[in-house]
Amino acid sequence: MEVEIRLEPELPDIKVVIRAPARTEEVEALAARLSGIPEPLWGFRGEEAVPLQTDGVLRFYGEDKAVRAQTAQAIYTVRPRLYELEQLLPPGQFVRISHSEIVNLQQVTGLDLSLTGTIRMTLSGGTACYVSRRYVKKIKEALGL
Repeated sequence: MEVEIRLEPELPDIKVVIRAPARTEEVEALAARLSGIPEPLWGFRGEEAVPLQTDGVLRFYGEDKAVRAQTAQAIYTVRPRLYELEQLLPPGQFVRISHSEIVNLQQVTGLDLSLTGTIRMTLSGGTACYVSRRYVKKIKEALGL
């Protein structure tokens, strides 16, 4: 693949043109990535592969050298690493709370601020997770506390 950048100061906004000999999966994936439309996130459980709706994911976390996505119905293994998910997921909706966990702020049902130096988050369905000391300030800013 060849990449060319042309600077045109008279343009009001960035314009990207993809030139290809045919419309392939690679071209479609590139267009989706450039337009900001996330590719479907696939969750795996045994021999089953399921497209995951990010709104329904409670949290992503690392476990046994794999990344898991927890929904209200089940826990799935996903292929992207946590740092990749952090870049792909909507920043106002998902936030990293520790080295090994990203939570969906829309699924937070309660916060326990009484713990010294950390926050206990309760997610839909009663799942509890803890904000690492390192991320407490970031979480308070994201939640407006």
